This record gives sequence, structure tokens and C-alpha cells, in this order.
Amino acid sequence: MAIFVRTKYFLSSRLKSLTRFQKCNHTLQSELYSEMAPAPNLAVHPVDTSKWKKIQATEVGISLSMISFPSWIVLKILHKGGYEAYLVGGCVRDLLLKRTPKDFDVITTANLKQIKMKFHRAEIVGRRFPICRVHIKGSIIEVSSFETVAKHDEDKEKALSYLIPNGCDEKDLIRWRNSRNRDFTINSLFFDPFTCNIYDYNNGMSDLKSLKLRTLIPARVSFQEDRARILRGLRIAARLRLSFSKDTESAMHDLSASIEGLDKFRLMLELNYMLSYGAAVPSICLLQRFNLLNILLPLQAAYINQQRSAKNSMMLMKLFFNLDKLVSCDHPADSTLWVGLLMFHLALVNNPQDALVVWTFASVLYHGKWKEGVDFAREHTKVEVKFVPEISGFSETKSDEELAKEAGQFAYLVQDSVWVLTETSNLFESMSRYPFSPCSGLVFIPKSIVNHAAKLFDLMIGDIKSFVNGRGSESPEINYHLLEKGDPCETRYVLGKIILETMKAGPFGDATEIANGKKDLQTKEIEEILTNNQVPGKKDKNRAPSLLDPEAQQGMPKKQKLVDRNQKQSELYTATKKQEVDAKEFQVLAKKHQKSAKTCKLSECDINSMQGNLLWKEIGLLLNKERTAATEEKCKNDKEKKTKKHMKVVEKLKHHISPHAVSKKQQSVVSKFNFSQDEMVKWEQLLGKEVCKEEVKEKTEKHKAIAGKERSGRTVLSSLFK
Repeated sequence: MAIFVRTKYFLSSRLKSLTRFQKCNHTLQSELYSEMAPAPNLAVHPVDTSKWKKIQATEVGISLSMISFPSWIVLKILHKGGYEAYLVGGCVRDLLLKRTPKDFDVITTANLKQIKMKFHRAEIVGRRFPICRVHIKGSIIEVSSFETVAKHDEDKEKALSYLIPNGCDEKDLIRWRNSRNRDFTINSLFFDPFTCNIYDYNNGMSDLKSLKLRTLIPARVSFQEDRARILRGLRIAARLRLSFSKDTESAMHDLSASIEGLDKFRLMLELNYMLSYGAAVPSICLLQRFNLLNILLPLQAAYINQQRSAKNSMMLMKLFFNLDKLVSCDHPADSTLWVGLLMFHLALVNNPQDALVVWTFASVLYHGKWKEGVDFAREHTKVEVKFVPEISGFSETKSDEELAKEAGQFAYLVQDSVWVLTETSNLFESMSRYPFSPCSGLVFIPKSIVNHAAKLFDLMIGDIKSFVNGRGSESPEINYHLLEKGDPCETRYVLGKIILETMKAGPFGDATEIANGKKDLQTKEIEEILTNNQVPGKKDKNRAPSLLDPEAQQGMPKKQKLVDRNQKQSELYTATKKQEVDAKEFQVLAKKHQKSAKTCKLSECDINSMQGNLLWKEIGLLLNKERTAATEEKCKNDKEKKTKKHMKVVEKLKHHISPHAVSKKQQSVVSKFNFSQDEMVKWEQLLGKEVCKEEVKEKTEKHKAIAGKERSGRTVLSSLFK
């Protein structure tokens, strides 16, 4: 009897300790899972299978003809082998929105080795998350395995096991568990082409209807798991005109700086997806809104801020707007095209050009021959263009020889601007023009791509009159197959076309072209997005783009072309690995830029006026050089007559302009550079005619105070603008 009581006591104590252990284990797993996803507590977060949706694809307008032929081959081979195979992710989302998918991703119940055995040309790539790349009909289809996802996130899979509902179908369970590992709800949809069913386990369809971008797990946790999801989310929102959920938008603002830790290859890949697939303008707007453009493209971010504060038209945005009209997801461009646009714009900002020179430069690129390009430029340059600071003026009297010389020199300047995009020291030096703007010093564009872009202008530098593009077809139609491969002749042609459209539209834009164009994002909307740099409040819920592109209302093409992008991505990767910046040198440059920003703690109006004076002096110096070269060929008697006339003009201007608006230094520069009477009238406004006396006094007092501090060892303010 005593033995029976002891045994009973022993068993009951062991059972209690086991129960405590299970409770403790369940608590630990709940805490572990809470870092990755909502806590797996059935009492708090039970899985409601009633929200799981199975929708017939035909009911939402999806037909099998919308699937690309290479993807169909892969799906059928896997299905015949006895495996489940689905289309998953962004391609399902785009098909529902009647858009052409960028690519078709397949997921299957077969493991990677079984997938590779099914196809003659297949390779397993990737370390962190391996997939199988299948080569079919000149295209690459990326095939992933359910098994790979489960192994990759074993901890999350264990946590999800506590949430498995009773009576759940095995196939539903596999799809549901995989969907919980994806980034956004609208990317967690599965499409089975053999049953024509779409499976939705996370309310992705409702978010798609409301055009809302929402993370599957809490946004902050999701972006901490993978920082690239921030850029991917902005890219999706820009292309589809989506708005953000509150927690997604807030987390993007708070964690935006974390993208600096991403691999340079990944940064380049994401930026290329943003700028080469028909959504460059909204992408730039959203990058600026979430303070990411300061990190990725600090020079362009500073330019946009300055232009917006001065209420000037942004030539950079016009260039990318015209790029978006030509490319799309099914007709993308190579990265050399947008890199070439950045180089062209940087050269114009640093060295403003005459409108006729820019017209000639772009027209020769477009037509491929010097004579045709010059004739076209002279015919169309009558349109007045007033981009500031890019266009310095307009002259109809330039001869062909002068045009050839100046266009060739400008091509050299465009080529020379390449180093700002690849060298950290050059980036910091260029950012000295914008001392009030932050600069991360991050340089991630591979030198190989930048060098390819620079070679586009080689033929224009030697002898522009003998320039021949070498484009095989004289048709105005763009060969998108060659453009995506980065063919230099086709890229030059499209680059010239974009610049011509920008110059033709002018700073105010061509209303007819914009209204009838492919994109629905107007200039006013662009300005609103750029202005909104903070998290919207309750009244500003719809500040983010929330309208579908007009293309969404049109039907899908029956056949969709996919081009092999494997070669481009491998070139990006190898080139990026070679690009390394010395850490010590980087820190020194960053400190110098911070010191210059602290030294120049002036208002933006003060800085803009100072930069205006600097621009005035630079233009004067350039004009002086040109005049000295021209006056050497003329007689001394002509020099004396001209100098007398110019002195009279200077004296007249001194009477018209108040002494408070024009500093002594500016007056000395006016008298030094022998301006003609027409030029003096043009620059009369630039000399500060509208500046009030009180503002001038305040600025002079500020400059004196700053100069006194700088004598004690700080950087001289004037040197920052050199």
C-alpha cells in the first residue's frame, strides 16, 4: 500500500513538472516568435480560416493566355512530374491589376535537386535563399521550393505550428505557411493555373482593391528582418500608385537610414528597378519624401531641394518623366540609359550651356549624323527654354564651326561628370556647392556601368562632324531588345530623344503630350509628393499616390516577352565587388563636409543669393575668356572704342541700380568684364535689384561675424563655394 502511494505521488509530481516545462517552453517560443511575427497564442491570435479565400481566376479577368510561354513550359513539366506548381508573388498581383508582370516566379513542392533534374539547362544559385534558374526559350524562370523556405525559417515554422487550425487541408497548410514568410500582403497570393484558382490567406485581395501596401507582420519587425523591403515597398508603391498603411509608412520613415548597410549590389539592383521600368518620377518622389534620396543620390536630392525652394522648374524631373514615357516593365532599359541622363544633367548644372548647343548635342545623338542634327536643331531651337540653372541663354548667330566646338566640349564635360558617381572624394567636392544638404558619401554605382555610359559620348569628342551613330535601323521605333541589352547605338538614340522631348516641352511642359502620355502623374502631383517629407497626419491620408495607371484599365497583351537578365545582374555583382572605398579617407571627407555644413548655418535665402552671386561671377569669367580670345584678332583701335562704349553702359547701370543692391565687388566685376549693352540689361536683375536695404545690412553683419570666427582656424566660407 505504501509503495502504491509513493508511486502515485511520484507520477503526479512528474506530471506537474512536465506541465510546467511545457508552459515555459510555450512561453519562450511565444517570446521568440514575437520578434518575428505576431505572438502564436491561439487564445489571443487564433487563425480564422473563414478569411481564407479561393477565387476563380476567370471571375477576376485572368486568363491562361496572360502567362508567358516559358513559364507555362516550366509549370507543365513540374505538374507532369507529380509536383504541385504555382505562380506566386508580384506576377499574380500584376495580373490582377491587368498589368504586365516584370517576371513570372514559380514555386513548387519539388526540392531544388528534383527541379534541376527535370530541366536540361538549370542551375541552383544563391546562398542565403537558394533558387533554381531554368533557361527556357531565351528566358530565365526563377523556380523556388516550399522546402527551401521551410528550412530557411525553421524557427518561424515551429512558431507557426502552434497556429495550425484543426481540419486544415495539407495543401492549404503548405501554401499558408509559405505565405507568412513573404513581405507584403499583396505579394502573398498563389495562382494555380491547372485549377484556375487564386489562393489568398492574408487579405491580400482586399488590400489590392483598396490600393494599400501593408506588411504581413508588424512593419518595424519586417524591415528589421530585411532592410531591402523598404526600397522594394517604395518601388511597388511607385509603380502601382499605392498608398501605405500607417504602421508601414511610420516604420519606413524611422528605419530609412538603415539601407546604408545594404550590399552595394542590392542597392544598385533596386534603384535600377525603380528607374528603368517606367516609374522613375514617382520613385524619385517617394525616395525624396522618405529621406532616402539624400542617401542614394545626394547631389540630385540637394538640387531638388534648392529648385523647390527657389520655385524653379526641375529639368531633372522632366528628363525622367520623358524616360517613363518610353520604357515599361515589358520594355525596360539598361541601367546605362539613366546613368547617362544623370551624367548629362550634372554636366549642365555645373556648366550651364546655350540652348542651341544643347539642342545640337541632343539632335546629333538622335539623328546619328552631324548635318541632320544641326539642321533639326536650328529649325526647332526657336522654342524658348528657360531652365535654371541648366540653360544659360540662347544665341541664333553661332556658326557650324562654333557649334561643333561647343558641342564637343560639352560632350567632354558630360563624360567628365562620371567621376562624381563613382568616387567618394569627388562626390564630397561636388556637394560643397550645397553645404546645407546632408551627404552620406555612399557610392554604389559600379564603375563598369559608368564607363559604359561614358563611352556613349566618345564619338562626339574627337570630331563631332564625322559622328555616325551606327544604328542599324532608321525607323523611329525603338528596338527594346537592344535597349535592354545596353546597345550603345540604341541607347544614344533614346538618350537624344529624351533630351529633345525635354527641351521641346520646356520648363512648363507640353500640356498636350502630358495629357495624352502614358503616365498619369502630373507636375502638380510631383510637387506635392516632393513637398510632403513628413508622415502624413489624419488629414493627409491620401498624400501618397493612390491611383492606378491608365494602363490598368486596358487589356493585357496575349504574348509577353521576357529577356534574359541574368547576364546584367552578374555583371553588376562582379563590378560592385571591385568597388571599395578607403574607410579612413571616407571619414576624413565626411568630417570636412560636416564642418562646412556647420560653418554655413545661414538661411536658405542667404545661401541662394550667395550662390546667385557666385553663378554671376562664373558666367562673367567664362564670357571674359571668350572675349579675350576674340579680341586678339581685332585691331587696337576697335578695342579702345569698345571699352569706351562699355564704360558708358556701366555708368548708366550704376545710376539705375541702387548702391545697396550692388556690392563694390560686383561693380568692379562689371567694369572688369566688358559686357555689351544687351548683356548688361540681362544681368541687371541678377545684380540684386530687388534686395531691401535692411536685408543687405543684416547679411553684411552676419558675414562679418562669420568671417571673425573663421579667422580663428575655421574653413573660410568663400572657399566652400569653389
